[in-house]
Amino acid sequence: MAISLNNLNGSKGRAKRKKRIGRGLGSTGTTAGRGQKGQKARSGSSGHQRRGLRRLIFSTPKLRGFTSPHGDLAPVNVGQLADHYTKGELVTPKTLKQKGLISSVKPGVKILGNGEISLALTVKGCAVSKSAAGKITSSGGSIEA
Repeated sequence: MAISLNNLNGSKGRAKRKKRIGRGLGSTGTTAGRGQKGQKARSGSSGHQRRGLRRLIFSTPKLRGFTSPHGDLAPVNVGQLADHYTKGELVTPKTLKQKGLISSVKPGVKILGNGEISLALTVKGCAVSKSAAGKITSSGGSIEA
């Protein structure tokens, strides 16, 4: 008889069936490969032993309060704007960095109301406090979002 694809047989012991444990009394015994008693023999044991309240207490941060992941806004006072800008200029975080008033544009800028200003400036892209907004608008300037 000639060998062809429809009459090929594998050799004895070529493939071993997977041991199906935990599928009833008829399969492989009652403990399902977990041994006898103990924590690892029970259901719901995930292998995380000795993780009690002490571990939880040690892992929680102890300092109270909130720290923003975004960082603090860089403060710039109205008096500084009066020293570094001329009348009618546009105040943006980019120009503040160019003039050396802030070190980085990344977290943002907030203009605070410390100092006096008599210039009409246009503030754009900065957070502005109420007192600073009052001083800027009273001097003829404007604030854009």
